[in-house]
Parts: sequence; structure tokens; C-alpha cells
Amino acid sequence: MATVSFIGLGVMGYPMAGYLAKNGHTVRVYNRTQSKSAAWVKEYGGSAHDTPAACAETAEVVFACVGNDDDLRSVTIGEQGAFSTMQKGTTFCDHTTASAQVARELYALAAEKGVAFIDAPVSGGQAGAENGALTVMVGGDQAAYDTCEPLIQHFSKSVRLMGDSGAGQLTKMVNQICIAGLVQGLSEGLHFAEAAGLDGRQVIDVISKGAAQSWQMENRYETMLDRKFDHGFAVDWMRKDLGIVLDEASRNKTSLPVTALVDQFYADVQELGGQRWDTSSLLARLPDRRTKS
Repeated sequence: MATVSFIGLGVMGYPMAGYLAKNGHTVRVYNRTQSKSAAWVKEYGGSAHDTPAACAETAEVVFACVGNDDDLRSVTIGEQGAFSTMQKGTTFCDHTTASAQVARELYALAAEKGVAFIDAPVSGGQAGAENGALTVMVGGDQAAYDTCEPLIQHFSKSVRLMGDSGAGQLTKMVNQICIAGLVQGLSEGLHFAEAAGLDGRQVIDVISKGAAQSWQMENRYETMLDRKFDHGFAVDWMRKDLGIVLDEASRNKTSLPVTALVDQFYADVQELGGQRWDTSSLLARLPDRRTKS
């Protein structure tokens, strides 16, 4: 059993850290809102700490799942950041969805201290975290991956090393590009079915058996038809992720016309007050064409 730290107890980090504790590891936690740390310790045991630096002391692996690049820099190299107390030979495993640039930056700074750093963003949303069924894509060195992989397995259904530092974040960008296009296509399909007077549930029951099938279709069509958009990853966070994607596309000169368009559609959803709606709320910006009985 390992002594580990977990920094960031949001909707993802809270259950992820919980799986580490439930599997017998000694878990030290830090969260910016300390009441969340206290609640986690009450539920799972372990110990809560006032700063990332204090949390990281004595840990063999330090996990993090925070909001964005700036948050990640703050908990690693900021005042009272984790890098200041991590011992040589330990590993920092970052589950934040962030830029590939910050991953490479922190990989280099960690190496100067004799610490390993891997970028390991996740896919699967809140439900995946709560069910221990996340998909984890990793960038970094093989040895650091080998250290973390058995621990990551506690809250994932799939984990894979994708390449050097930054490769995990780049793979997550591909994930978000694909999701954006799929959800927009599903929204337009349901919108068309309603306008045509079809029963949306019957339509999906048929086409989900063929080439149109996707995770989004299987898991979101019913709540979309019911105009219930509180079942997953928030629009604000998706726009953050798509901003990272579009910045990277600008650097590597990739043309992403659909992704850029869907990003603007999510801006429309925000204007409707849907900042915290889930990503399937793209349907909400289209006129409601449900037939009335």
C-alpha cells in the first residue's frame, strides 16, 4: 500500500481520491475550500492539509485534478506548491485537463528537482469518476507511468501511455474534438426528427443499432429529448477545453472548422444561461419542434 496525496476534490477528484482510500492506500488531501477536505476525510479517512506543500510531504505519488493551467501552476510551483516538498524519486500525476504546454513546462521543472511528472487527463465525466470507470490518457516517461498505473487502475477502466510529456493532453484534445462534433450531430438529428413528427425514442432505438451509434447517443438522447441538461460535464468546462484545443490547433496549424463552430454554439448556450448545463445542451439553442398532442 502506498502513501499518496490528492490535490483538488471537485466532482471528479473527490470520488477518484475515494477509490484510492477504499483500496487501502493512505491518502492525504488538499482542497482550496477546506470544508470539502474535511467532508472527504470524514467519509474516507486519511488526513486533510492546509496547503499543497503540506499535502505532498511524505507522499510517494501526488495526484491532482484542478481547473486549468493557472490552477495547476498554483498547486505545483506557486507559493506553498507541492513541488517545494516532494522528495526525489516521487511522482506527480496530473489529471487536470490542461494544455500540452503546461504539461511540458512542469515536466521539465519537476525533473530539475528529481521528481517525475506525468500528464494524465481523464474522460468519462462525473459518472465515470463515481463508478471508477474513467479512461485515462497519459504522457510522460515509462518508469513514471509504471509507478502510477496500478494506482490509476483503482478509478479507471482503461489507462494507456500515449507518448512523451504532453501526449496525454493532446489525446484528450482529440477526445474533445470528437465529442463536440458528435453532440452537435446528435442535436441536429433529434431536432430534425421532432420537426418531421417522428418519435425520437423510436428513431434512436433503430439507428443506434447501426453506424450512427455512439456513447453520446446511447447515454444522452433520452435526457436531450426531455430537455434535461443536468447529467454531465458542464458547458463552461467544455468551452475551457475547446479553447485549449483551438489554441493548440493555431500552434500546429490544424484546420478545425467544425470544432470552432461548435465552440461558438456553446457560447450561445452560455448566453441562454446554460453555463452549468451539460454538453448535450447544444439542442437547447435549436427551436423546440416537439409535436404537441
